[in-house]
Amino acid sequence: MSPLDNTYEKQFKVIGTRPPRPDGIEKVTGKAQYGADLYVPDMLYAKILRSPHPHAKIISIDTSEAEKLDGVKAVVTSKDFSKFSDNKPSDTLVNCIAHEKALYDGHCVAAVAALSNTIAKSALKLINVEYEILPHVTDVDEAMKTDSPIVNKGYVLENVPKGFSENVTSYYEFGHGDLDNGFNNADLIVERTFKTEAAHQGYIEPHACLASMTPDGKADLWCCTQGHYNVRALCADIMGMESSQLRVTPSEIGGGFGGKTTIFIEPIALALSLKSGKPVKLVMTRDEVFKATGPTVSSSMDVKIGMTKDGIITAGEANLRYQGGAFPNGTVEMGAQSAFAAYDLKAVRTKGWNVLTNRPKQAAYRAPGAPQAIYAVESVVDELCQKLNLDPLEIRIKNAAKKGTKSSYGPTFDDIGLIATLEAAKKHPHYLAPLAENQGRGLSCGFWFNFGGDTCVTLNVNFDGTIGVTEGNPDIGGSRASISQMAAEELGISYDKVRTIIADTNSLGHNEVTDGSRVTFAVGLATIKAARAAIKEMCKRVSLIWGIDEDAVRWENGSAIPAGPNAGQFEPMSIEEIAAMSSQTGGPIAGHHEVNAEGAGVSFGVHLADVEVDKETGSTKVLRYTVFQDAGKAIHPSYVEGQMQGGAVQGIGWALNEEYIYGEDGRLQNAGFLDYRIPVASDLPMIEPVILEIPNPGHPYGVRGVGETSIVPPLAAINNAVSRATNIRFSELPLSPPKVLSSLKKEINDNDIHEIMESSAIYNELR
Repeated sequence: MSPLDNTYEKQFKVIGTRPPRPDGIEKVTGKAQYGADLYVPDMLYAKILRSPHPHAKIISIDTSEAEKLDGVKAVVTSKDFSKFSDNKPSDTLVNCIAHEKALYDGHCVAAVAALSNTIAKSALKLINVEYEILPHVTDVDEAMKTDSPIVNKGYVLENVPKGFSENVTSYYEFGHGDLDNGFNNADLIVERTFKTEAAHQGYIEPHACLASMTPDGKADLWCCTQGHYNVRALCADIMGMESSQLRVTPSEIGGGFGGKTTIFIEPIALALSLKSGKPVKLVMTRDEVFKATGPTVSSSMDVKIGMTKDGIITAGEANLRYQGGAFPNGTVEMGAQSAFAAYDLKAVRTKGWNVLTNRPKQAAYRAPGAPQAIYAVESVVDELCQKLNLDPLEIRIKNAAKKGTKSSYGPTFDDIGLIATLEAAKKHPHYLAPLAENQGRGLSCGFWFNFGGDTCVTLNVNFDGTIGVTEGNPDIGGSRASISQMAAEELGISYDKVRTIIADTNSLGHNEVTDGSRVTFAVGLATIKAARAAIKEMCKRVSLIWGIDEDAVRWENGSAIPAGPNAGQFEPMSIEEIAAMSSQTGGPIAGHHEVNAEGAGVSFGVHLADVEVDKETGSTKVLRYTVFQDAGKAIHPSYVEGQMQGGAVQGIGWALNEEYIYGEDGRLQNAGFLDYRIPVASDLPMIEPVILEIPNPGHPYGVRGVGETSIVPPLAAINNAVSRATNIRFSELPLSPPKVLSSLKKEINDNDIHEIMESSAIYNELR
């Protein structure tokens, strides 16, 4: 029995069922309030002027003509933040609004609040900005060169190796064992270089907020976000406010996937509201979302792996170069930690460099950093298997990390489900199904750490016995349902007796951002503990009513009962009965729990992908796709399946089509969904999810996060499938039709040349 009093082996009544989603009616009828739906009387409309240059010194900004325009109520530039910020403004603030330089195409340089959007747009045209255009760099490898333009000075950490540009700001290294000895013991070594482009999270709803700030220093902010407590902390710091004076309320969120874990426009709206004295609404256009919010990183990676002829990996080495835009980021650290996490290796080393470029500041995207690194590693493992004529699934089972494995990044794994997912994939009909000409099957493992973090929950017992749960994490993956289920399970009541709401920042203690697959685990843990606190209080109240010791009352099936025959003969008291008498026994009944949750437990998954490549066009069709993932205990299986399917679809899009395309001028060329191609339903088969439940010992119900891992394997699974379908090893994503077709034509030409050379040799010999 763990210190958490694990109950995951009990027979659940609510956990594992599929009740209706609590927000379903509002969302399908259009009643749900998203960021752009918010409205208050007398509010103004804001627009942002953005830099047309990827790198330019701002000589001057003249806003006088814009301020004179009838209907304009406020104009702000970086100067309006100088009274709040320190001598050196934060990276977050400078990313929101340019100070001395514009650092990327689309960087905000000024903003206007007016009586209408039309007036605000007209005012932007009247703002005169004088720029000194500077050399730019958008490619990660180019940015590392000593002669590359310096994007942002003063960020280089002491541990960065010498010989690189100042754009290289941080360096990470993980691993153990003797690499030289490991490679010497290999029968075959494959070393390749891989590239991935930046990808957008693809959320439907653009960023939007409504700010109301008064001269006395108090403010309200409504916004679509994955973490309103983080929004409060960042905005309060930027605006020079005490956190208690800023209340942030999250709207419904139309997708985030990590892209809404930080701020981009909120301080701008607050500053405009303060200056105008009126509420200000600011909504990004789709073009702005692409240009001025945070996509994932692009990468350049070298991977070297050695393997024996019977399939033992003897050594693995990876060098990862990630660009995260114009400001430092730590994504490459997680990539370096993730790269070889699926394998039990005696010799392994990963190195990672973060590099600045003239691109927007990178934001999280589901398992940030892991998909790129694992794509490179899993592609090389598959190539080794192919060259040695070994079964790729068997080889992964043979080398798989398990309980007791010292991970490539340091910790020793506890109970993990990797081998179980591999075995499930091996037995599945998908793996045994035949393939036709021009078809290939790809396989990849996936990994994510999962997180816990600061969490706070209040559970209130209403006078009629129903339950209100208040938590502080925006629902982006079904947490309202899963939290309600766990509360109902613990209390022994039906799901429909519980309602979970998301509180504003002044109504509940601090909660971490909804990211990292933390919410169902961490908020669920706090909810269970809060429910147990409420149960303890209800048992105490019943002991007073019955006139017996508190220890003589226990809880069972939603009622208080005597602990045993010695406690006395009393009829069970239900929650309804206890709640109805609460005013006479001490007042309202509630349970509260706050925790910095640990024990999240790492997550593994395995994906199988079948594709068919049209050799006439280079286009790739996904024929079949199956996801195997350890979910710990699946609280609401439908939501778990949705997370697995959604991550797979996003990863497939990243592998086949999605990329940020920058021209030689440093400007983004495809800032919209017409030119940035995300998968639609007609592009894909039904993604088949296979849930494995290996309980996480760090949670009372065995919960393990599922939302991140599912995006990690698709990049390699698709790449391996296409490589096997064409017999050409690809090393650059996305595998767009022109890229695939070009490789196919090159292969044909190379074969023709080889045949001609052979024929010539034979001809010359005969002569």
